[in-house]
Amino acid sequence: MQFQLTREFLDQLRSSLQSSSEQEVISLVGELHAADIAEIVEELEIEEAKILYSYLDAEKASEVLINIDEDIRDKHIAAFTSKQIAEIFIENLESDDAADVIAVLPQHEREEVIACLEDQEQAEDIVDLLNFQEGTAGALMGKELVEVNENWSVKQCIREMRKQAENVDHIYTIYVVDDHEKLLGRLSLKKILTATADKKIADIYETGLITCKTYTPSDEVANLMEKYDLVALPVLDELGRLVGRITIDDVVDVIREEAEKDYQMASGLSDTVDSSDSIWVNTRARLPWLVLGLIGGIFGARVIGLYEEDLKIMPQMAFFIPLIAAMGGNVGVQSSAIIVQGLANNSLGMGGIGPKLSKEFSVALFNGFVCASLILCYNLIASDSLVLSYTVSISLFAVILFAALFGTLVPLLLNKYKIDPALATGPFITTVNDILGLFIYFIVGRMLYLA
Repeated sequence: MQFQLTREFLDQLRSSLQSSSEQEVISLVGELHAADIAEIVEELEIEEAKILYSYLDAEKASEVLINIDEDIRDKHIAAFTSKQIAEIFIENLESDDAADVIAVLPQHEREEVIACLEDQEQAEDIVDLLNFQEGTAGALMGKELVEVNENWSVKQCIREMRKQAENVDHIYTIYVVDDHEKLLGRLSLKKILTATADKKIADIYETGLITCKTYTPSDEVANLMEKYDLVALPVLDELGRLVGRITIDDVVDVIREEAEKDYQMASGLSDTVDSSDSIWVNTRARLPWLVLGLIGGIFGARVIGLYEEDLKIMPQMAFFIPLIAAMGGNVGVQSSAIIVQGLANNSLGMGGIGPKLSKEFSVALFNGFVCASLILCYNLIASDSLVLSYTVSISLFAVILFAALFGTLVPLLLNKYKIDPALATGPFITTVNDILGLFIYFIVGRMLYLA
């Protein structure tokens, strides 16, 4: 049954924690999944959380820590000593999760925590992972895996696998390497079970593995695993040696983080923020785009000021300024959102920028014709000015065409020059299209009036 956190449950747990009733606390949370306990911990004060961690067994406590929000996790880690971090959490985590936890600590604390680890091999693995650049496969991978040598017999292979499996929580694939640790392929459990004990691994392993390098960007890793429906992806160094693996749970985190970042950027946030962040953090993330919008509004007002005389001659044009600006912004955001989504999941295919512009132009032609026709029909009924009716319709048609092309071209160009294309959605496209849409509107109005 799925756990639902209620205010009554939280109050009861807090009361038990404050009275240091370990038995009551265990009766409340002992049977819950680590993810459910993490949800509870996020609602507790740090001192309350520390007490709860102490009542849990070390393995469960470490799982809870990994499941809580990163910002809250960092605060919790800071409340423990280096020795406590090592013994309660790090020793019970896989290398990739352990590296993520330690990475937020100052350099001297990192060294203290690593020095407190009893397992020297684990310590070396964590140090290796900390040396990889953030956002790459090397920083994302875990060192725990099962590998066998091509020269082993099936009997020796089984014996060695049993030893390695003690340090691996989930075995997705058995990797086959040569004497130089270069990855050759994988070994299926069926082949092991059906082969004779003296059969060589070299005779039964399978080739054709999908792999990545330690320097492969994490978003490319996610695309690889999604495209080939993988639950684990082996990671190789520059020499082709097997150095780790990336599992599906790590990739899910990457996908979620990228989606959150793109959504916030499209919403006009310059940095990743959460509702629990301080006023200063939220302000710092929101203000840059608001200032951009303010500047855009000033330019828009200046454009209207340039055509003040035209508005005096045809004041009805002012009624449709919001419509022109809104439609330009909406169309631009739609076009850019489709392109950004396609770039994110590699669904745009080949062919360069030309075909994409051509397709969006065709869509914009149809949409522009429909919208321009509708507003023309409205104006012919509601207005007695043919010039105004034609001005609004022609302007709207032109603005939709321009906004669609601009919204398509900008993210494609940003992506070409290795800039996050999500920057092109939201306030940026809307602001630019508002200004240029007003220019088009007044220019068309002046041309028709003079004609």
